[in-house]
Amino acid sequence: MPCPSATMVVWTSAWLHGAAASDDVIDAVRTWSEVNQIHAADEETALRRELPGPRDSGAGLALLLASIRRADGDAGELVLPVAGDARGLDGSTEFSKNAMRRGEAAVFPTAGLAVVPERVAEGILRWTVHEVSESPAREHTPVGEAEHGMSSAMREAASTLTELDVSHSRPGVRTEIAANVASRPQPSWPEGVPQRCLRVLQRATEVEAILRVATEDAPGGAVSASADRARGQALRPLFAAVRTARRAAVGEMVRTLAHSADKPH
Repeated sequence: MPCPSATMVVWTSAWLHGAAASDDVIDAVRTWSEVNQIHAADEETALRRELPGPRDSGAGLALLLASIRRADGDAGELVLPVAGDARGLDGSTEFSKNAMRRGEAAVFPTAGLAVVPERVAEGILRWTVHEVSESPAREHTPVGEAEHGMSSAMREAASTLTELDVSHSRPGVRTEIAANVASRPQPSWPEGVPQRCLRVLQRATEVEAILRVATEDAPGGAVSASADRARGQALRPLFAAVRTARRAAVGEMVRTLAHSADKPH
């Protein structure tokens, strides 16, 4: 579950509140891909938002930032939808379908815009810009609660897998997990964001690496269909807890940046 959308949300929100320069946003997003191309989802959006259309040559991120600024954009929101959890989406729109396919999106409700990243080639990330009419109400989860939920879900998953006898160890698993974490991009974050949020995001990345290993069969091993289903059911709450933790951390970072901007200097 790589998440360039989290980087887009936090850094663009920092820029909108005067806590970062536009170049800072572009540099931060480049952590995920050297080339980032902006395209409108359709010709009508392209015309209204002054963006390249879906079949035009892509533009750089600066054009997206300008479009958000023109629309009086404010804080962004991270969306991490999966089948059975469509929180943050707006019904059966093209945006919702695209975000569900990719598993993530950055939404800027006051600007009426949402962007969905897709890796189209090595080193190239395409951001499709959708117009959104409204942003469904979000449930606010405190970071501490989300962090606790992720830890609890991890303990419960481990216990359930052991009871079902579908957990397995394999040589070098710790090294495999560490390599998975090390291979992920390490995005930077604006100054002033809470350290706890950064710890939660790092922990979410580590748990994702564990989940990746836990859902793969050992080389040369085989898992029965029933055991595979049991494993999936045991791990599903942990996948959900990771998404909740990431959304909570990003949301708190954005709120902190907005609050800092509102303080008299």
